[in-house]
Amino acid sequence: MGSFKDLKANRMDNLKNLTKQVEKLAEKPSYEDDRIWKPEKDKTGNGYAIIRFLPAPQQEDVPWVRLWTHGFKGPGGWYIENSLTTPRADAPSGTKDPVSVANTALWNSGVESDKTIARERKRKLSYYSNILVIEDSMNAQNEGKVFLFRYGKKIFEKIESKMNPEFKDETPINPFDFWAGADFKLKIRKVEGYANYDKSEFAAPTPLLDGDDGKLEELWKTQHSLQGILAPENFKSYQELESRFNTVIAHDAGGEFVGTIEESTSDPIASVDAPEDTTLDYFKKLAEQ
Repeated sequence: MGSFKDLKANRMDNLKNLTKQVEKLAEKPSYEDDRIWKPEKDKTGNGYAIIRFLPAPQQEDVPWVRLWTHGFKGPGGWYIENSLTTPRADAPSGTKDPVSVANTALWNSGVESDKTIARERKRKLSYYSNILVIEDSMNAQNEGKVFLFRYGKKIFEKIESKMNPEFKDETPINPFDFWAGADFKLKIRKVEGYANYDKSEFAAPTPLLDGDDGKLEELWKTQHSLQGILAPENFKSYQELESRFNTVIAHDAGGEFVGTIEESTSDPIASVDAPEDTTLDYFKKLAEQ
């Protein structure tokens, strides 16, 4: 801003600029990450795609990372945060998270209604891996591209069963191997209102890109960092999470205090499965507020 004279002369322009700023405030934020591929479903809730899990990216040893999150709504709004219980190189084992602490206190109260609340606020486990999209029936433009893929316990169990087969007549394979891995047929059905992946399966082992080392090396260099997902900047401090949690649960419609955080040492409901593909929905609901 220049002189007082300029302020007066340009006041209409200032009004236009302020109007634009107000419009920006009204815009809904986007939580889409274009690195992450998400299979789309048709009107019936079904979906189909073929993907190939890729090996660990450069400078990393494991082709997946695990991330624990919380996503739930309380009287004070949505709580959508990464959990400090996520195993990370920069955090000591046994690191507490305020929601898990509160959930344990609720669970140990012996009151069934408290257990119901704890279930609603439970952690959700997601895995992330690099994939090559072979076939995308809803978005053909994704085919031949490398993405991050977020998936849950059900799909990871299918990966694990290939690496450690249950029966002796089955040969172990590494689904993440360029040369001896296998395409994964992702088959999605809508069951009781949620996406179900039970019918998904691996095809027979086959070299990716016909085993062409030159093409495979080029592909490998385009993969996304997995450890970056667990970077310290993606996790808030215990105090920040505690403050947000208390804001979300603190007051009911009548303004009465209805909850707080109590100390405990474990999370007995951490192993309870949550419906898959809900994290992005939480972000969308948050954006609609």
